[in-house]
Amino acid sequence: MESLDITGWSGPFGEAEQARAVECLEVGKVLAFPALRFPLDEAEQGVIRLAGTDGSAKNISLDPATGECKGSTLTGDDRIRLAAVLERFARSAMGLILGLMPFYQPGLTRGRTSFRPVEIAGRQSSWRQDDKRLHVDAFPTRPLRGQRILRLFANIDHDGVPRYWRVGPDFESYATQFLPGLRPSIPGQARLLRMLGLTKAMRSRYDEVMLHLHDAAKRDMEWQGRAGAVDVDFPAGSAWAVFTDQVPHAALSGRNALEQTFYIDPHVLARPGTAPLAVLERLCGQAMV
Repeated sequence: MESLDITGWSGPFGEAEQARAVECLEVGKVLAFPALRFPLDEAEQGVIRLAGTDGSAKNISLDPATGECKGSTLTGDDRIRLAAVLERFARSAMGLILGLMPFYQPGLTRGRTSFRPVEIAGRQSSWRQDDKRLHVDAFPTRPLRGQRILRLFANIDHDGVPRYWRVGPDFESYATQFLPGLRPSIPGQARLLRMLGLTKAMRSRYDEVMLHLHDAAKRDMEWQGRAGAVDVDFPAGSAWAVFTDQVPHAALSGRNALEQTFYIDPHVLARPGTAPLAVLERLCGQAMV
């Protein structure tokens, strides 16, 4: 993990800060902003305290295409206020990322914004959905075809509760551990999933491999115990960013976090050779998209 001492979401940021941020993220580190607080006024703090998930999903989310806020128990004006907080965070996150990495703009797509009010520790889930286990991110229904997953988090807990993570080994070591168990593609499977509406686009071989790496790591409890991960904490009032498709990570405890997802085309990266697509194509000796 590497820290950057900035206090504003929109900069301006110097060339040295920009270079350091890009290098940190693209080589597979967590970039922490220990003094970057996402401010909430009294009304916003009130709606955050009231917000809870309705049980349909782990998190409350804001769809950038429709502006719809899903997964909350709030209704009426309170839900509208919560959606406004999420939208403001999304715009702040966009300002930060483009301020630190302006050359990402041609290849950057804004994904969903989420609020994660529920305490992680003690939450029951299936092994595949258990984010307390080390994993890299991959989405079963949204094939990315090599696009990167960049996520920005902010701990806004009103009682000062930190958020604790484990961060695992580098991506190449992680992939090398689990690639031997990879099965060949099933002919026609990707097309069938798309025809049935189970995926939003055709899965590439890259998507199949990333889903395998996600599941294989979470299933292997022996590896989870010996992976050589380190524990890190993110205090309330801090923020952090990470390529979650590259950095094996586990969220162990914490609550009340905001999160913004971005999708980044590999061609705009400063070091495209460090992207999971490039690493997997080299390790497997074949094109995957």
